[in-house]
Amino acid sequence: MSEIIAVNTQHREELVDITDRVRAVVQDSGIADGLVSIYVQGATAAIMIQENWDESVQTDVVHLLQQIIPRGVWLHDRQDGNGDAHLKAGLVGPSESVPLMGGKLALSTWQNIFLCEFDGPRKARNIVCTVLPSP
Repeated sequence: MSEIIAVNTQHREELVDITDRVRAVVQDSGIADGLVSIYVQGATAAIMIQENWDESVQTDVVHLLQQIIPRGVWLHDRQDGNGDAHLKAGLVGPSESVPLMGGKLALSTWQNIFLCEFDGPRKARNIVCTVLPSP
């Protein structure tokens, strides 16, 4: 079972918590035990599992990536000015997989699932959630 979650982003670079939306897809699937794959379509966004309690962690992630991959110095910037966004998305990666146990995401207390926007704001980032049952 697959479903697309569309997420609006507000800033050029931000982490958006999508955990509740992924939980809803899992619940709608009726699958209790298995795996959910979360994959963002697009070459300038990523998916990350990160701490959910302190928003400073999400800000720190953005700031770290801005420091190690600065804007405006890449060959691709000559095309459309977002070379850094492509590199950040490639470094973080487009997907995560989370086990399902008893119909729930097997995340720890302090983990949530985040869309990482590196080239926003966007009216819709499409995230494909695929729920697979255990064999």
